[in-house]
Amino acid sequence: MLEISKLVKRYGRDEPVLKELDLMVEGSSVVSIVGASGAGKSTMLRCINRLVEPTSGSIRLNGMELVTLKGGALRRARRKIGMVFQGFNLIDRLTVMENVLAGRLGYVNLYQAISRRYPQADIERAFTLMERVGIAHYANKRADELSGGERQRVGVVRALMQEPEVLLADEPTASLDPRTSEQIMVLLQSLASELSLPVLINIHNVAQAKTYTERIVGLRHGKMIFDGAPADFTKDALDAIYGGIEAPEEELTAEPDKAESGVIHDQT
Repeated sequence: MLEISKLVKRYGRDEPVLKELDLMVEGSSVVSIVGASGAGKSTMLRCINRLVEPTSGSIRLNGMELVTLKGGALRRARRKIGMVFQGFNLIDRLTVMENVLAGRLGYVNLYQAISRRYPQADIERAFTLMERVGIAHYANKRADELSGGERQRVGVVRALMQEPEVLLADEPTASLDPRTSEQIMVLLQSLASELSLPVLINIHNVAQAKTYTERIVGLRHGKMIFDGAPADFTKDALDAIYGGIEAPEEELTAEPDKAESGVIHDQT
C-alpha cells in the first residue's frame, strides 16, 4: 500500500508545485494521474522515489516512511519502487538482457555489477519476464536496434526485476504511436492484476486513462481536484482540471481500440 499524506514540494520561495496532496493506492489498483503540463504529476512521482526531495509531508510504502530515509536505507527502499520512464532510460550499447538485469543492481555486490555476473536465478527470472511481455527473442539484441514499443517493454521488465512493491510510470506512452501506446497500457494493466502490484501512471491521454485504469486522479496547479472512477470523469471534471483549454473534449469521449493481449510483438 502506498500512502501519501499532506505532500508539499516547493522550489525556493516560489509557489509550491505540490500543495498538501493526499493519496492512497493499494492492492492491484491501476491509478492514472492526469492534468495539464506543470500540474505536478511528474513531481509527485519523483517525490515518491525520492528523485525529488519533498518539502514536507509523508510518503509511506507498506508502512515504511520514505521521506526520512537516508543513505543505505534509502537505497534499499528504492529497490521496492519500480519506475518506467517516458524516454525509456536504456543503455543503447548494451543488450536487452543486460538492460533488464540492470534492475537487479540494487541486489548484487560491486564485483557482480561491474562484471555483469548476475546470479542464475536472476537470469532465469529475466527470461521469464521477457517471455511474458513478448521480447525474449530480443535478449541478445542491442537496445538501440529496437522500436519504441519494444524499448518500453524492456523498461517495464527492468522495473519488474526489482521485485517492486509499487510501480510508477511517468508518461510511459508519450513517445509511442497510438496503437503501441494502447498495447503498453494493456500490458501495465494486466501485470498489475497478475502480480497484485499497485501501479501509478502519469498520463496525458484522458481516453486511455478512462479505458485502461480503474481510478483517475486529477491535478491542477499542485492540488488534487478529482479522485474517482472513470465513469465519474465527466466533461465538468475535464474542464476543472484543464480549464477547458489544454485537453479537447474529444479526449474525454474517444474510446481507443483495446488490444486483446498484454503480449504484443511491435511492428513499428
